[in-house]
Formats: sequence, C-alpha cells, structure tokens
Amino acid sequence: MNKYLVLISATALALVSGTAAAGEEVDNDLSRCAAGKGPAVLVSVRGVKEAKGVVRVQSYSATAGSWLAKGRWLNRIESRANAGNMSFCVPVPSEGKYGIAVRHDRNGNGKTDITQDGGGFSNNPSVSILNLGKPSVGKVAFDAGPGVTRITINLRYM
Repeated sequence: MNKYLVLISATALALVSGTAAAGEEVDNDLSRCAAGKGPAVLVSVRGVKEAKGVVRVQSYSATAGSWLAKGRWLNRIESRANAGNMSFCVPVPSEGKYGIAVRHDRNGNGKTDITQDGGGFSNNPSVSILNLGKPSVGKVAFDAGPGVTRITINLRYM
C-alpha cells in the first residue's frame, strides 16, 4: 500500500464521518479573513486535480481526543471543486492550536473512493503505513492567532 493511499484513506474516513457532528457547517466567506478580522484560518488548498465534485475542509482542536475523531470537528466548509488552487476561510473559536483536514470528493457522492479522492492535512505531514495514514496531532497542529492565520495544504491523490 503506498503512502498516498494511506493518506487518502485516513482523510476520507475522518471527513466522511460527521452525522453526529458537534461542529458547524459554515459558508466559505472569505471576508472573515480580511485584514483586522479573526480569529480565522485562511487555508490555501493547492493541487485540486479537477473541477469536479466537492472539496471539504474541516477544523479540529489540536488535542489527541479531538483530532480526526468522529463528530469532533469544529467547522466544516464544503465547496464545488475548482481545478488548481482554492482558498477557504475557516473561523476558529479563539486563538490556540488547531488541525485542518481536507478531502476532494471527486465524484461528489459523499463516499470514500480511495482510488479517486484526494486529501491533505495542515503542515503537510508525510504518513506511513504503520499508523494507517492518520498523522498524529503533533504533526498537524499549528498555532492560530487572534487575527487571521495563513496555511497551505497540498492535496495528494493516488
């Protein structure tokens, strides 16, 4: 199993769950990331393979109990995919440590299609087959300030 398959499976599993989500689905309102706004994270998603399907961005508290745990995401944004690069403004409750997971559901069916969907995480960690592709919270955690924090996530596909 290659590292991309492992990465995508973990991302997909984390993002597909959510029927009992404690978080909030929000619109991708880029004005929340304007100068003087926040707290929020401006996420630049790089490498969206094609303008098909949906890109989902989810934020988590950077704690071992919350990171990628079912129903523990804070905010979720879903948007029609655009090929290339996309930007998302993800509000966060306060300054602190967070992790972001992104999935490109290429056919928009809401299901995990391991050989089709793309995924990535904050800090762009490499993943191994030993941990089934779920990067540790320590590898994805970043500090969000009181204003707007900027991060880039590179999507990976099979």
